[in-house]
Amino acid sequence: MEQISVSPVFVGRSRETELLATALVRAGAGEPQAVLVGGEAGIGKTRLVEEFLHGVRAPGAVAAVGGCLEVGAEGLPYGPLATALRRLHSELGPAFEEAAAGMEGHLARLLPEFGEPDAGPNDEFGRARLFDHAARLVERLAEDRTLVLVVEDLHWSDRSTRDLLAYLIRTLHRARVLVVATYRSDDLHRRHPLRPYLAELERLRTVQRLELERFGPAEVAAQLAGILGTESPDRVLVDRIHRRAEGNPFFVEQLASAQREGCTVGIPDTLRDILLVRVETLPDDTQHILRIAAEGGTCVEHDLLAAVLDRPEEVLIEALRTAVGAGVLRPDTDGDGYCFRHALVREAVSDDLLPGERHRINRRFATVLDADPGLVRGEACAARLANYWYHAHEPASALPTALEAALQAHRRNAFAEQLRMLERVLELWDEVPDTVRATPVRPRDRAETYPSCGCTGEAHDPSCAGLQFVDVLAEAVVAARRSGDWDRAVALVKRALALVDEDRDPARAAWFRVQLAKTCGHLERPGGGEIEYAYRLVSGLGPSAVQAEVLAMDAAQGMLGNPARSHMDVAEQAAAIARQVGAGAVEQHARITLAGLYEEFGEPERALGLLADAIERARELGAADVLCRGLNNQSCMLQSLGRSADSLEASREGLQVAGRTGLLGTAGGCLTGNLVEALTSLGRCTEAAATLDSWEYGPPLDPYHEFLDRLRGELSFLAGDLDQAAELNRRARAADLSRQPQNVLPSTTLAVRIHARQGRPLEARAELLAALDLDLTAGHEALMLPLLVHGAGAEADSRGLPAADLGRPVVLRRIAQAAARLDPQVPLHRAWARLLDGELARAQGLDAREHWAAAIALLRPVGLPGPLALALLRAAESAAAGGHRDEARRLLKEAADTARASGDRYLEEEAAHFAERARLTGGPAAEREGGEPAEEEPALGLTPRERDVLRLLTLGRTNRQIAEELYISPKTASVHVSNIIAKLGVNGRGEAAAVAYRLRLFGAGTPA
Repeated sequence: MEQISVSPVFVGRSRETELLATALVRAGAGEPQAVLVGGEAGIGKTRLVEEFLHGVRAPGAVAAVGGCLEVGAEGLPYGPLATALRRLHSELGPAFEEAAAGMEGHLARLLPEFGEPDAGPNDEFGRARLFDHAARLVERLAEDRTLVLVVEDLHWSDRSTRDLLAYLIRTLHRARVLVVATYRSDDLHRRHPLRPYLAELERLRTVQRLELERFGPAEVAAQLAGILGTESPDRVLVDRIHRRAEGNPFFVEQLASAQREGCTVGIPDTLRDILLVRVETLPDDTQHILRIAAEGGTCVEHDLLAAVLDRPEEVLIEALRTAVGAGVLRPDTDGDGYCFRHALVREAVSDDLLPGERHRINRRFATVLDADPGLVRGEACAARLANYWYHAHEPASALPTALEAALQAHRRNAFAEQLRMLERVLELWDEVPDTVRATPVRPRDRAETYPSCGCTGEAHDPSCAGLQFVDVLAEAVVAARRSGDWDRAVALVKRALALVDEDRDPARAAWFRVQLAKTCGHLERPGGGEIEYAYRLVSGLGPSAVQAEVLAMDAAQGMLGNPARSHMDVAEQAAAIARQVGAGAVEQHARITLAGLYEEFGEPERALGLLADAIERARELGAADVLCRGLNNQSCMLQSLGRSADSLEASREGLQVAGRTGLLGTAGGCLTGNLVEALTSLGRCTEAAATLDSWEYGPPLDPYHEFLDRLRGELSFLAGDLDQAAELNRRARAADLSRQPQNVLPSTTLAVRIHARQGRPLEARAELLAALDLDLTAGHEALMLPLLVHGAGAEADSRGLPAADLGRPVVLRRIAQAAARLDPQVPLHRAWARLLDGELARAQGLDAREHWAAAIALLRPVGLPGPLALALLRAAESAAAGGHRDEARRLLKEAADTARASGDRYLEEEAAHFAERARLTGGPAAEREGGEPAEEEPALGLTPRERDVLRLLTLGRTNRQIAEELYISPKTASVHVSNIIAKLGVNGRGEAAAVAYRLRLFGAGTPA
């Protein structure tokens, strides 16, 4: 079975592809273009060009590729252009020969296939004549087609090739030509001839320079998914390969192939050979310094390197200059040291060292830095020392420095780095004597509310074991969770639980049970029994921070699942115990949960006040994770209460806090979703879509990807792409294993709306009934009311459809029963309740004008265009049915404008269709005296025969049955159906039937 090492999916590069496509369009319009594509080796220049050329293979366009060859310092004269022209000759045949007619003797200097060159003099004008004839050939070839000339690896080009290419770019003024040239930017040393050449070309108006950037984590994940043939590659694998490859696509491919073949450490031999080629061509002194620098890190300070080498300054400077000129090293951004251009180059050089040689170099770095810590920046010293001692194989020095580095990383909120150092401590634990491990644990080093041994600082009891292995595990668990590495957190917790004796140390055992509950909850895995287990362990120990956290977690799980009023008592008890024992972070966690429960049970103002206070307390405590959770919950709460503008600000602040405290991996996805939800509610759909596109993480990196997929589905729905909306919603629901109401109800609402707009009322009904079967103890007004409104609307729209009429009374009764259990407290919820009254009345054929009017009055101050547009449209329909045409016209115009402001393209079109059918597009002069409508014109442009066909189509007739009833052929019936679908702007027969009924094309009460 053939293994794929190159991703079959083209990842990223949308901006670059769009730029090339735009250049091609301009070239096709007679504006010749040139695009210079640069980037380091392996960045994907060739893949980008190949994908672009796939789109060029179309009538009216032809492409040819030529590549420069590495032959000494310069390539073969005219080699790439000759190759490209030769391929054009082969593809175009007679057309090419016709274009070259009369110039064969001159062009033979480029293409020997034309025979012997002419006998003209080889004087100073010979090259000019050759260039002129080459330009004329290209112009003739581009008369009947758009010509794309690609020159790859321009960094290896000879001067003649560069001069001819520049001549073509400068002199082709009206030809339909696009020139694309690629080059390696990392091969351009200071004196490389391509540097001034590119700078000169870039001054031309028709030339664009495009530098390819390395991939981010989401793009690497997508690339690995294609290579490995899986939809969601393992997050740890994605992180590791992204870190090692640093986003270089070629390196990602090589590392992924090695991973699949079982090589999880080191560099594949083929990749190592590629990486070392450039190093091995350098002088011996330079290679020696590179070997030393490789052990210094990806970047190493000049003074540190000089101290370690202990060589004359001029020797060091000359060797470094050579390495920089060769593109192996580069000055770092601070200007006081040197970085390897790519981390894998450093890794390859390091791997090439002998074991003893590597240990000796690292010991030298550690000794020098230990003696003079000022050689590196203060915040980097601990981590650098920990690395040097570790690679020097000195565990007695490596373990305490790793502990100190972990503490420093924690203080900077660098939780991933903290985890890496703590795992190193765990690795070294058994290699050091007890005296090294007996370091007292200071309170500030403790993991959250982890139970202390009772000893602090100088008062540490010598009989206590001091720092214990399980203490380090606890710190590592929290670091893993905060860095977003939830799977690693689970593994660490389980390792700790196997070590802790529940009888001797129940508090610690309970603490780890709480951590397991947190991680399993985040990963949507079974783990609900851990909290009850933990509470049994600490219930007889008296008040403690662990006990408070157990209760807070129990209340939080209840709030997210199926909240009951008893959960309020649990949250209050948790906050009281936390306050008693001084666990401030736990107290605010419990109060944040209590605020959410207040909202669920009809006390929104009390909830907002308590939540705001908890956020301020968390801010004062400096508890970043609590603050992020508070801001996240605040943005959710404000959104659910109809205060989307305030929700927007809370989400943005939460993202800022998460960004500066290293919590984007854990809280960023949810906060981004809240931000997008608020933007969408305010009608800022373009901004919402851009926010989603700019979110760096995706499956499997983002634990909230199902939430974001559902929001993408809602944006697709508003844009009118129902198929895409349905697929995204399906994907989101498949990934949601928690089945929490906050996920289930919105996704069900979206499914109902999609089915309704696709003319599938029975599918919409099934979705609604499944949600009504849920045993919900709390009201969930913000989520349930929109679902009920759209479900009732689907029933109203399908009145008259025989299959849907059956069973409707039962469905309407269940909707009314569900609504009776709700207690809307805020204007938005009361407005949704009046919309529901209107839809229920409409579904029964009753007048609903007063319900629409009440909903509009409540919605105007709220400022959310989505539900207001729906209320205005329904009010316009009722006014028109009652003969109030001026009022209907005014309401309909406002409905269309509001739907446009909300981004709901379908609702906007529905308003336009109704205006056309009801002849409300003109003014009162368009109507007869006495208010009677003028003679009816064809509705929506349908002919009388098409209206007859549509009437039968809405009754469920097939094309053959329609043909029999109307005495026409089945083929003619099929043509009419196709025309109807096109005129109504729908996707199928079901949608056409639904539109016909919604617009009442056949009169009220008539089956449609």
